[in-house]
Amino acid sequence: MAGKDELADSLNDLFTSVSTMIKSELQGTNNHLELLEKMNLRVAEEYNGFGDVASGLRVFVEQLKNKSSSFDEYVHQISEIERQVTDFEAVISMLDKYASLLESKVQSLYQNPPTS
Repeated sequence: MAGKDELADSLNDLFTSVSTMIKSELQGTNNHLELLEKMNLRVAEEYNGFGDVASGLRVFVEQLKNKSSSFDEYVHQISEIERQVTDFEAVISMLDKYASLLESKVQSLYQNPPTS
């Protein structure tokens, strides 16, 4: 009977060892899963932060577009003013030439008065 008891004890020890090994494996797997869960939560928080940044950037871009359209109107007005200034310069140049011509005629008349 001693042989059966030793065999039973050995099998019991074997099953206990296997059971302990499986429990530790399962605990290790559980620890890994908990770590993965924490990492996933951390990544989700990061992505939420990125979403907030992206939303802020979208608002900023919209504001830039609105300002850009306002600037386009000003650029158009400045171009129109520049065109008008160019036209005025041409008219002033013509008037200057005409005034010089009149001045020359008046000087000529003073120097050579008409004889009657």
